[in-house]
Amino acid sequence: MSIYNDPTLNSYPYFAYVLLYVRRIMSVIAANLQAVHQRIAAAAQQAGRQPADIALLAVSKTVPPDRIRAAYAAGQVAFGENYVQEGVDKIAALADLRHRLQWHFIGPLQSNKTRLVAEHFDWVHAVDRLRIAERLSAQRPAGMAALQVCIQINISGEASKSGIAPAEVPALAHAVAALPGLRLRGLMAIPEPEHDSAAQRRPFAAMRAMLQALRADGLDLDTLSMGMSGDMEAAIAEGATLVRIGTAIFGARQYP
Repeated sequence: MSIYNDPTLNSYPYFAYVLLYVRRIMSVIAANLQAVHQRIAAAAQQAGRQPADIALLAVSKTVPPDRIRAAYAAGQVAFGENYVQEGVDKIAALADLRHRLQWHFIGPLQSNKTRLVAEHFDWVHAVDRLRIAERLSAQRPAGMAALQVCIQINISGEASKSGIAPAEVPALAHAVAALPGLRLRGLMAIPEPEHDSAAQRRPFAAMRAMLQALRADGLDLDTLSMGMSGDMEAAIAEGATLVRIGTAIFGARQYP
């Protein structure tokens, strides 16, 4: 009998409380995921697109493994981590789901952390220099599928943001596409926050134009990783194929 249906728990107030808490967490996360999917569907319809063409990446940084399990139970399989060691620890904690979950590394990546990413993650969204890509290529285990890669663009030109300048994208993209053990999938960006819809759409439109130019130049790319809770609709209107949503699914982040 599942612990969730064991009537003997009613005799133990503490365990009953824990059970109610777990059920509550699962219910809230499932409802949040449904609401996010509804937003994606509405934005896709508004843009004349199919909702199925837009993937949802649940950003799970600082989120404990039990909440990731709850999201998986509600149908979510792709999760994004910003910190290498935290992500590796969660992958280990959820090893029983390893072949069911898809792990994306979405944070800035330093050279001394590339091996852990190459050995444990399925995707990396933040490649912004050839040296990082070369290390990932060399360190990807031979028995694993190719590491799926997006190049991060500093689309708003912010000094505080990671990412390559738009003018440097073609050379890096062709170099990364030629590396063994990697598959270049597309581009990623985190634009400067804007409240106006038209202002939000401008950098996303520039991202779409860059992807189209790279395709025209012979690269087989299919991914625009862009759009978060505050600008998801604008990103979808401009062709996002993957949106990265965290607090709208898991609630406010709890930092140590």
